[in-house]
Amino acid sequence: MSPKRPKVIVTRRLPDAVELRLKELFDAELNATDQQMSEDELAAAFERADILVSTVTDQINGRVIARAGEQLQMIAQFGAGTDNIDVQTATQRGITVTNTPGVLTDDTADVTMALILSVPRRLNEGSRLIADGKFDGWAPTWMMGRRLGGKRLGIIGMGRIGQAVARRARAFGLQIHYHNRKPVARHIEEGLEATYWDSLDQMVAHMDIISINCPHTPATFHLMNARRLGLMKPDAFIVNTARGEVIDEAALARILSENKIAGAGLDVFEREPAVNSDLIGLENVVLLPHMGSATLEGRIEMGEKVIINIKTFTDGHRPPDRVIPSIL
Repeated sequence: MSPKRPKVIVTRRLPDAVELRLKELFDAELNATDQQMSEDELAAAFERADILVSTVTDQINGRVIARAGEQLQMIAQFGAGTDNIDVQTATQRGITVTNTPGVLTDDTADVTMALILSVPRRLNEGSRLIADGKFDGWAPTWMMGRRLGGKRLGIIGMGRIGQAVARRARAFGLQIHYHNRKPVARHIEEGLEATYWDSLDQMVAHMDIISINCPHTPATFHLMNARRLGLMKPDAFIVNTARGEVIDEAALARILSENKIAGAGLDVFEREPAVNSDLIGLENVVLLPHMGSATLEGRIEMGEKVIINIKTFTDGHRPPDRVIPSIL
């Protein structure tokens, strides 16, 4: 790197403490408006920056990377997922990509568990009834939901977040089942009292609640498609706090509207920030605005990881959270 302070362009607003530290350490250009950059704006930033601090809303495709100046050496993602970045093309151009894994595990698992609680117990419906002035008093058959204890929870993706969800769910008496590319280590499986299913179809068909906690990759796009959603039991629920693209959202909306499954809790959507209009207004759905990881503590810790990755890189060392394309 040049002996002068590297030019670091940040695409979105970050917590004040993180922005202050970035300005102290680097020649940091911040996004005061917090408006998402267009493809042309991202490309212009690539032409000027030594390092770009990106977020999951930035679509860094091959066209954007092709316009990178010779000085651009690093994309430091503020987030664990990197499916918005063409990591292969960046790596081929000699651009290092980093992310911030492991920071938001508990925050995301907390919201996943909140949805697992709120959908079967109809908490969102109850809250709306109060707001609409429709609560006339308790009655024996009023607002009956479903008990969690003893139900089967099927976790799709038993990584850090999936395991954190399992730990929480066990405290509520849920039986833990999971599907993964391969079984987790035996001591983890035994500690969670979790049952591995090699067949996703078979697991989906036998679960009371499905929780999606896998990343979005070409292999997981529409993993829960119309056929697989159709395998779910009529009284089953599905929760997604991972990536919206993992579910065929149109198929889900149709199945929910036809009451072929009992309900859904979604924190992510296939075409964010757009939400399928057929989902909005359904009584058996809880919709959240991608807030699973939104805690102040988590965001600051993410920023600290970004700074460590940049500082380590500019000091001439391999950054701790370098992302390697899976095909390499």
